[in-house]
Amino acid sequence: MLDVVTMKEIDAIFAVTDALGIHREQLVIPLGPATPGRVRKLPSGKLEITVDAERPIEAWLRELPGLIAAAGGA
Repeated sequence: MLDVVTMKEIDAIFAVTDALGIHREQLVIPLGPATPGRVRKLPSGKLEITVDAERPIEAWLRELPGLIAAAGGA
């Protein structure tokens, strides 16, 4: 179980979002994970990416592009 989102997780998220062409300044990544993890578009137009606390980060990252697309971010 993930208790705190560290630079390791943030860098892994950036690898995914960079590949999708999403600028890092368009992202909000809370340092506290949640169950379930989620992606949502904020009123500001930025994407909030909340890491899943229960699932292994590698598995969750594979689903991240689909979560971003569903939120209207890609």
